[in-house]
Amino acid sequence: MYNVQLMEQRKKGKRRWNEQEIRALRHHLNLTQARLAEEMGTRQQTISEWEKGIYRPRGASATLLSIIAERSGFAYKAGEKQDGSKQ
Repeated sequence: MYNVQLMEQRKKGKRRWNEQEIRALRHHLNLTQARLAEEMGTRQQTISEWEKGIYRPRGASATLLSIIAERSGFAYKAGEKQDGSKQ
């Protein structure tokens, strides 16, 4: 059985990626939408929809973006919104 407090802590620390950040990360990595999609195991159309703001990555996709960003040295702060306030 999951501890409710642990689940809430995990939710609070998750990064909410927006379209500008996804595009900026992809440019930082010097990848096309198709290549990023291939690396993440998703469709190019999904990356396009994220970058257009139609959908937002969630779950494993959002976590994977955060891992990629951290390992590539992409400058962002997990757990903060665009304006710098805590989520």
